[in-house]
Amino acid sequence: MILLRKIMENHSQYSISDFDYNLPEAKIARYPLQQRDTSKLLIYRDGEISDAAFTDAPNFLPSHSLLIFNNTRVIHARMSFYKKTGARIEIFCLEPVEPVTYETIFSQRESCVWKCIIGNAKKWKQDVLELHTQIDGKKVVVGAEKIEKQDDAFRIRFSWQADVSFSEILESVGEVPIPPYLHRKSEKIDSDRYQTIYAQHEGSVAAPTAGLHFTDEVLARIFAKHIEQKQVVLHVGAGTFKPVQQDDFRNHAMHRECCIVSKEVICSIIDAPQCIAVGTTSVRTLESMYWLGVKLLHHNRFIPELDQWDAYELPQHISVERSCNALLRYLEKEGIDSVYGYTQLMIMPGYTFRIVDVMFTNFHQPKSTLLLLVAAFVGEDWKKIYTHALQSEYRFLSYGDSMLLVKGEG
Repeated sequence: MILLRKIMENHSQYSISDFDYNLPEAKIARYPLQQRDTSKLLIYRDGEISDAAFTDAPNFLPSHSLLIFNNTRVIHARMSFYKKTGARIEIFCLEPVEPVTYETIFSQRESCVWKCIIGNAKKWKQDVLELHTQIDGKKVVVGAEKIEKQDDAFRIRFSWQADVSFSEILESVGEVPIPPYLHRKSEKIDSDRYQTIYAQHEGSVAAPTAGLHFTDEVLARIFAKHIEQKQVVLHVGAGTFKPVQQDDFRNHAMHRECCIVSKEVICSIIDAPQCIAVGTTSVRTLESMYWLGVKLLHHNRFIPELDQWDAYELPQHISVERSCNALLRYLEKEGIDSVYGYTQLMIMPGYTFRIVDVMFTNFHQPKSTLLLLVAAFVGEDWKKIYTHALQSEYRFLSYGDSMLLVKGEG
């Protein structure tokens, strides 16, 4: 509580406008490059900036370190239903409600309930909408029923009678939900390129974009340096694009995302001399895992929810090893292999990183929580980094170029 109060007092002079910069439309990469690893790479280390190609990324990584990827898979979350009047109703699946877990809901047959954003919601009263498609030669009629409003979204029940899973339905009729700032509809190229090559676990409605640059060739060269490669899961929500609208960013309500970390990864973290996170989603997952361990020790029971300010209110003296061992004991006791939780962690200037030493990330939107995270990692030098990138013709946002940030000693 003392740390939170101190940070809040120190931020009294900050407003989100302090994390703004001019991003011309021409700097936003609207399409991916022809080859993933031909993007540019900005390296920030010891306050100095240098430029390279992403193909050279392995040269800048310390041998015998630990490299963590987020292997979530982007789902075709955006579906179009049509009323008898011809009015188009867009339903954007955000997160599962019934069943509540991602693994279960995608294999669901007959019905499921999702929290969704509805486009053209005023045109949809209480009638059940229908969507017709064919999957493996089977005629499938998908019904959508509005159950209730939930915050700024709705609970929607989907139902169908054919022997197909909800995952198959999304793949058949859904669209890849590319970011709104690309100002275009999703195209065939996005089905492949708005997905990392190691994506496995379905659940994200936005890609962990720092991973889009990696190819099998780059991964092989990293392996050759004796760098251990492990994977976590954070299902990226639409809230990642939610702008900070209050001038005082402390009043921003951070979005909630599901994260999963295996026992194997936790053991690797204890032994790793340095931890490299691919993307802000991996950073958020690893740092959240540390705090879930601290929360377990503090309350003497595992609580799977990390609230927005927990990292600033919980005890600050607990080591990474002690936190990880607490989680390992919990997993052993429960007879399970992974920590499964939800995080609302807001990483902002003043935050102390516990696990992550090095970070790959793309260039983020002005006034975003992702930019706040970068500023927490490199301090005021974020302005120098972004100014250099703008002046050096780097491509910005999801399909843009990459940077490698090395945390300083202090």
